[in-house]
Parts: sequence; structure tokens; C-alpha cells
Amino acid sequence: MNIGYKTFAIIGGDKRQLYSARSIADDGFEVILGGFDRVLSMRSVKILPPFEAAQKAEVVILPLPSVDKEGFIPASFSEEKISLKKLAPFLCGKRVFCAMKDKLIAQSTVLSTQLLSDYYEREDFVLSNAYVTAEGAIQIAMEKFEGTLNGAKILVCGFGRIGKALTRLLLAFSPKLTVSARKSEDLVAIRMLGAKAVKTSELEKEKGFDIIFSTVPALVFRPELLAKVASDALLIDLASMPGSVDFEAAKRLQIDCVHALSLPGKSSPKTAGEIIKDTVYTILEEEHR
Repeated sequence: MNIGYKTFAIIGGDKRQLYSARSIADDGFEVILGGFDRVLSMRSVKILPPFEAAQKAEVVILPLPSVDKEGFIPASFSEEKISLKKLAPFLCGKRVFCAMKDKLIAQSTVLSTQLLSDYYEREDFVLSNAYVTAEGAIQIAMEKFEGTLNGAKILVCGFGRIGKALTRLLLAFSPKLTVSARKSEDLVAIRMLGAKAVKTSELEKEKGFDIIFSTVPALVFRPELLAKVASDALLIDLASMPGSVDFEAAKRLQIDCVHALSLPGKSSPKTAGEIIKDTVYTILEEEHR
């Protein structure tokens, strides 16, 4: 493997980053964890304070998201907050991988865009993550729905990356599956997969769903639509904040609604961590061809 570096620091994050660290170490590289003081030991992986970890590494990998609104790097295994402003000088001259690069740069002008790569922007990362998200959503449905997916009347709202992954996975359960989309070519693709296709703008004509998965990053399920199509359904919203559902209206209508955020890190942290590692490797290999 020709990636040009030997020492990696993973700073901040959750279980995904622990699995990334273990997997990189298993590949024979030196790995240092920063901001994981609640983890007592982890085989051949060193655990150091975040600033020291960044100092000792050639490559630094930050979590997803890489910084919060207050300017701290998320770190669920750390007793202390990790300030991006304080960490940034230690990242200068390093090869840094992050998620949502624009937010990082907006909070620290010290960082060089030339040495900063956003793995979250990569299509290979997004597609891999979509399947992990879809599996996690189906797991929620199987836990909360008091019936089988086989024969259940299910709606997938939206036919983006997650919607496509959900459709393909759900069809294996033989439900009565409806998928909505905006584009005419997507409606054709849905029918070719074997599901019923409807326009998202015409969802009010549908009813009687047992489970609804919403993947659209816009407010689709307003009070009127909720009352018509979701009154007896388990509604699982997979859209990022603020979501695609009017949650206040859903509460008033007594609709069982779950806003399932950050599913890869919750449902499949091992796979999600390995996807981050694989994406970082791919970027480095592309640079060293």
C-alpha cells in the first residue's frame, strides 16, 4: 500500500474512531489516539493528550462532524473539551482529514486548505455510508414496528443515495413498497427495481402505511400530509437537522416518530470506522500514484 505516511493521529470522535484506529494499526501503521482519556488501553494504539497526539503524527484524522457550533471537536471519550483554536497550530504542516471542511476553516484561518481533505465530500464515502444508514434505519423499524416487514405497507420518501440503498435492502423483505421521487427518471428506476413509484409532490393521494422512511433534506411532512399518510405509521426521519418532519405536528397527531440522526455511528460503528479509514487510504493512494 503506497500512501506515503507511517504515523496517524485520530483526534476526537466516538466508537467509529476507535474502530478506525484499530483497523489502521492492524495494517501495520503507528496510530495515536487523542482525546480518548476515558479509554484505558487499546492494544498497540497509543493514547495521548490531543495536542501531543497531533504533534507526533504525520497524518491527523478528525471525526464527523469535525467541529461543533461552539468550536470544539466532538470527543465522547474525553473528560475535557478539545478546542479547535488551541489545536489548530499543532495541525499546521500536517496532512489533515476532516468532515465538513468549510465549518472547520470558518472557525480557524490557521489551517491550510492545501493540506486539508474532506472525506465527507467523497462519493465513495457517501455511498458506503448510505448503506450503513439504511441498515440502521431498517434495524429501528424491526425493533419498533409490531409486525413483520414482509407484507408491511412501507413508504420510502426520496430516492437519493440513502433512498436507493433503503429500496434495494427493503425489497428483500417482500413488503408492499412505495418509493417517492421528484425526477421522472427516478420514477422509472423505482419501477424497474420492482417498487411502486409516486411523485413526492403527490404523496397526499397515498394512505395506510405501516412504516415511512423519510430521506429528503427538506420539510416534506407538514401537518396536512402527516394527517393523510402517516396517522397509523411508524415514521423514521433520516434527514439531517432540522429534519423532514414537523415534529410538533407529529406529536399533536400522536404519530410514532423517530428522528434517526448519525445512524452509522450508533448502529454500525465498526463498519462506519472502517469506511472512514478506507476513504483516507484511497485519497492518499490517489495522491501518490
